[in-house]
Amino acid sequence: MPESPKIPSFEEARHLVEQHAAGLRAVSTPPRTTETVDLLHASGRVLAEPIRADRDFPPFPRATRDGYAVRSADLRGLPTTLDVIGEIKAGAMPEDLPAKLQSGQAVAIMTGAPAPSGADAIVMVEYTSRHGNRVEITKTVAAGDNIVPTAAEARRQDLLIEAGTLLDEAAIAVAASVGKSELRVYTRPRVAVLSTGDEVVNVNRQPGPNQIRNSNSYSLAAQILNTGGEPVLLPIAPDETRRLKELIEEGLKSDLLLLTGGVSMGKYDLVEPVLVESKAEFLFLGAQIQPGRPVVFGRVKGKYFFGLPGNPVSTMVTFELFARPLLEALGGMKPRPLVFLHARLKTEIKTKTGLKRFLPAVLSGEFERSEVELARWQGSGDIAATARANCYIVVPPDRERIAAGEWVPVLLR
Repeated sequence: MPESPKIPSFEEARHLVEQHAAGLRAVSTPPRTTETVDLLHASGRVLAEPIRADRDFPPFPRATRDGYAVRSADLRGLPTTLDVIGEIKAGAMPEDLPAKLQSGQAVAIMTGAPAPSGADAIVMVEYTSRHGNRVEITKTVAAGDNIVPTAAEARRQDLLIEAGTLLDEAAIAVAASVGKSELRVYTRPRVAVLSTGDEVVNVNRQPGPNQIRNSNSYSLAAQILNTGGEPVLLPIAPDETRRLKELIEEGLKSDLLLLTGGVSMGKYDLVEPVLVESKAEFLFLGAQIQPGRPVVFGRVKGKYFFGLPGNPVSTMVTFELFARPLLEALGGMKPRPLVFLHARLKTEIKTKTGLKRFLPAVLSGEFERSEVELARWQGSGDIAATARANCYIVVPPDRERIAAGEWVPVLLR
């Protein structure tokens, strides 16, 4: 077995994965393949080309309020009455307007419409009173109020979205705004999932009294899909060295291999011995976390692998903490930091020191008044409790008691 003189802290293990992920993204061997997809089906994919502005944004000085376009200098004394010389709606500029707005004049204008030449502000309709072709204004404005200048958002050919960006609804809107009906995206990386153990049976089988159904392959497949990968579910590997080795070889045909179970120190935990025989490089053997302490990270035959603990909650947690950034890099995505929120603790927590703990929890409350408490769970095999949870409370390794009302870090699921 490989020697591991020191089990890294969570932060050390995470940083090591991030370093390898950054290296993957910097030098992709072989080069990543791409495909072109319809804009409607591009959400959740990773952009493989930069998106640039095809014109100035906005292409004209855009009104941001319904009201009246005015010269701000005309409003030094209030109330002020101005002559209304026309109206501009979004998408149009009337031909009968003068070339430039003159002192003492105003133009009725709608949100999104182009401000007329000579106007430097928009007075909101709420502060006006219309009387025929005259409008009384009761509130002053400064130059620039309620107008977005031409090209204030972007100039033609400005970079709007970088390649490597995960396409969400905002990015899709930007692509649509520059006329991109199709986008070039990176092909989804293939991720092999190999569950191990004689106690594990397929989901469509009736388990024996000492067996469990294979939930891990399916939870990992869901996480892989949510991260932009394509899951490849392998047959369950028995506690038998030859067959386990065959299935590992099959898994290494994919871009990343995730093994679940068989990474602890028991007599039938065979994953590490088989990987050693294949001359694997182990980058860490375990991390100081709970659940998921036995997690393994390494590479063999030019491919990265993770050995994830077999308890279902451990499997889900260690994927989020360690496998996700590497998978994102394989998919061409820019690195994304692990983001923790903070919420007030609803009920006291008592635990042991020594490990950083990621415990299933429920974040509740309304609007800005959020609070969080531990889910009722029976350890890292309790899938049902995790399904009821919507986050993890993160307990530092030096805390054995956290009082109700304290602010605690929270990792969203």
